[in-house]
Amino acid sequence: MLKHDYMQVSQDQPIYSEAPLQLLLFIDGRPKSRQQVQRIRAYLKELEAEYSFELQIIDVGQQPHLAEHFKLVATPALIKIHPEPRQVLAGSNIIAQLKTWWPRWQSTVDTFLKLQEDLQERIDENSRVTSPKSTIRSVAASAELIRLSDEIFRLKQEKEKLQEQLQFKDRVIAMLAHDLRNPLTAAAIAIETLQSNYNIDTGEFQRLKPAMTAHLLKQARSQTRTIDRMIADLLQVGRGKDTELPITPQKMELGELCLDVIEQLRDRYTTKSQKLETDIPKDLPCVYADPERMRQVLVNLFDNAIKYTPAGGTISVAGLHRTTQKIQFSIGDTGPGIPQENRDRIFENHFRLKRDEGTDGYGIGLCLCQRIVRAHYGQIWVDSAPNGGAWFHFTLPVYPS
Repeated sequence: MLKHDYMQVSQDQPIYSEAPLQLLLFIDGRPKSRQQVQRIRAYLKELEAEYSFELQIIDVGQQPHLAEHFKLVATPALIKIHPEPRQVLAGSNIIAQLKTWWPRWQSTVDTFLKLQEDLQERIDENSRVTSPKSTIRSVAASAELIRLSDEIFRLKQEKEKLQEQLQFKDRVIAMLAHDLRNPLTAAAIAIETLQSNYNIDTGEFQRLKPAMTAHLLKQARSQTRTIDRMIADLLQVGRGKDTELPITPQKMELGELCLDVIEQLRDRYTTKSQKLETDIPKDLPCVYADPERMRQVLVNLFDNAIKYTPAGGTISVAGLHRTTQKIQFSIGDTGPGIPQENRDRIFENHFRLKRDEGTDGYGIGLCLCQRIVRAHYGQIWVDSAPNGGAWFHFTLPVYPS
């Protein structure tokens, strides 16, 4: 007999089958295979009058675990699962194969039934006989094991992803907390200078020209806005699920931003009597980038250049219109340089050269620079300077005309 065409093997409701011949027909949702499936089912319907068998229709889209259980590489496929041995008919000529194998399958079933009868006759009346498990039920159980195995694997992947996100958040929070020191120091210096020169009785700033007073007030406001932005970033990273730094790109002039950062750090490099050489073309095109993020990159690179350049040394900055799509910015120093074997690793989180282990810092500034530049679809790398020291280069996309 031919069972209902849409009956499925299910692990939730196992099917107990006593049919001597059991077949599984695997189908898929592709339109081009629909006609072939219809022809196979029609031919099996004709065979129903000749021989008793059970057919289960399985949609691989709904039960992929069964397809994996039988290691199918193509559908439709017709599988004889009982009696053993199992046999798979697949390809575009399943009906032709079935015409060849059908008489053999009948012979196999007759042999199986004869053996069952002989075995039954030999069983003692007082012996207990355990009914063999349904083949279809065992297939469903195997499919459930595969499904559970896949679910465990998926949960492990999800756990690893969550752990990676937590580690990323920890790194970013540490990076942003590290970078807060620069604007905090700049704002504190500006406010302290204004406070120390303010006369309460007269309500005026002593020993400060109006232009310098305005400059210090502007500096304090600018740095507090930067601090506010970075605190917002800390909160966003703490709440978000993304593993990328949030950026808000816009049309901007990187040369002007670079000059602003240089002015912001002027007291630091003049204190060490360091010379500054700039080569920023006036016709350098605008870039498509996040101004505050790029300020972080420039401050970090300049901060390192000032730190590692000895007193009386030289710090260089240069801009270059490399192609129609990108520009390159470079910041160099005359410090000890970066050993060849460490030029990739210095961008790793918390990596520090042995010579720097006794100096201030957390080894996270360059890692932050790399993440920001990559978030803008740019690149960052380091080379040796011709006269010693290091040259840090990064590229950014040009704002489309």
